[in-house]
Parts: sequence; C-alpha cells; structure tokens
Amino acid sequence: MHSTDWEDLRYFIALSGAMGRGGGVSAAARELGVNHSTVLRRLDSLERALGVRLFERFQSGYTMTQAGETLRARLAGVEEQIAAARSAVAGHDQQLEGEIRITTTDTLARSLLMPSLARFQQRHPGVRLQLVLNNAFLNLNRREADVALRPSNSPPDTLVGRRLGALSSAIYASHSYLKAAVKRGVGTGRVSGGARINRVAYDWAAHDWIGLDDSLAHLEQARWLAQNVPPERIRMRVDSLLAMVDAARDGMGMAPLLCHLADPERRLQRVADPDPRFDTGLWVLTHRDLKDTARIKALTQFLYEDLGAALG
Repeated sequence: MHSTDWEDLRYFIALSGAMGRGGGVSAAARELGVNHSTVLRRLDSLERALGVRLFERFQSGYTMTQAGETLRARLAGVEEQIAAARSAVAGHDQQLEGEIRITTTDTLARSLLMPSLARFQQRHPGVRLQLVLNNAFLNLNRREADVALRPSNSPPDTLVGRRLGALSSAIYASHSYLKAAVKRGVGTGRVSGGARINRVAYDWAAHDWIGLDDSLAHLEQARWLAQNVPPERIRMRVDSLLAMVDAARDGMGMAPLLCHLADPERRLQRVADPDPRFDTGLWVLTHRDLKDTARIKALTQFLYEDLGAALG
C-alpha cells in the first residue's frame, strides 16, 4: 500500500461507515463535505492503487467485496487513533514557538514589513521567521508559505485573512527632471487624466516616463500609462516598483509611484494628487488550517495592528 493516497483511505473509511449505518455514497459525501462524484473518484483511485475491487456496483447501491471487508477490518480504529494523535500534538501549536514562513513582495518587505517583523520577534523570541520574497502568490494551500502579506483587490477565496488598508499611488518626478523640463519648455498645457496640483497642468504625453514591464501589466498604474502616455515616451521599463522609484529619483522621467515609497524621497516631488484608481488593498493571509495555530494567529494579529496603524 506504499503507493496508496491516504486521502483515498479516508474516503473509503467514510463510505464504509456510512454503509454500516444504512447509508451510501450520498451519505458519505455529506459527511465529508464534498459532492457525490468526488467520493466515486476517490474510490476508483484506491481500487486502482490496490488492484482489487472493494465494492460491487448494483443499481440498488454498493455492496462491499471480501477485499473491502478485509480492508475495513484492518482500518478499524484508524480515525480514532488519528483524532487522538491530533489532540496529543495540538498543544504544541498553542505554544508561541516554532517557525513561520512568510511571503511578500520585495517592495513591501523593504518599505513596510521588515520593521514590523523585527518588533514581532522582539515580543516573541521563540518564533523563528523565514521570509520569502516573491512577486507572485505562493501557494499557501500547498504550504509553500504559512502567511502572506499581499497587495490585491481580489485575494484568493481559498485563503483567510484581513484587509489592513489601502496602498495609494500618485505621479512623481524628481526636482532635477522638472527643472530640465521647464528649460525645454515642456510641462504645462493640455491636462491629461485630470491631474492638477498647485495650479499647474501637466501634459503627460510631452514628458518622459518610467513604465512597467509585462510582468506588472496587471497593475492599474500600468493600465493608466497605456491609456495616457504614448509608448515612445516610455524611456525605461522596470519589473519592480522599487526600481521605478529609483529611476524617477535619478531624473529619468515621471512615474506613478506608491506614496509611502516616494513621499520620504527628498529628491522627488508629487506632481498630481493620489488617484483612487491606483489604490490597492493590502492583505495578511493564511491557510484555513493554520489560522488558529498560536504562532500564526499571533503574527497575523500583530501585523493587522502594526501595519494597519502605519497605513493610517
């Protein structure tokens, strides 16, 4: 049985138990919280793995074969043993110790998360943290990470968590770029996109810009650039919002930047008010099976309070 999926055995136990109570596949499906076809698929998988028929199929229902009876007898008490084992180790998850694997973007790690993690570890020294920087969602369902801090307006339905707030963005340029643009006679004129600040109207199409490459084309900032800036005015494309700030700070052009990244930069000037269309929700997420584990619950609650306060 080395190649047998233990999940298939769980379905077999549920079905054999339902049959013992006078039920069948539908009763087992309700008990497991799945549909009828899932139970049948799991049963077929188990029979293929074992190379025997466990049930005979009749129009009136299912009847267990001798091989099925043997397997049921061998598995008797397994569920109770598993439940007892879970109870025995449950206390370990209630201790504020162990490892937490956290995933987030490079942008959020540098600008928001790292100071919070330092404060959390000072409070809970028994917890070891592992940080994985990845600009795509790691699969928390496969436990590639335990907790995710992610910008998203539509987080995956398979995860649970809380919205910490919103990340705002606006158009910025360096002081040196703006001075050079004025000398070239570029900067004011037709208003594109409705942006106006300090009574200065900017003609976006007349300026140089830093854009985003295809890996970030899903962001609203990328869509705005595509709608308001001719492609030939994009002087540089980057795959990182941090690199976008660096390029704008060094005078390579205008750029829609995250306010919490750009505002502290003395060499940058905000040239348009934050655009609500750029707003992105910030979420702290985990897997349903982990949400009540003490160290996971402590971290997610801490991040909700600490980062929520930072976002105002």
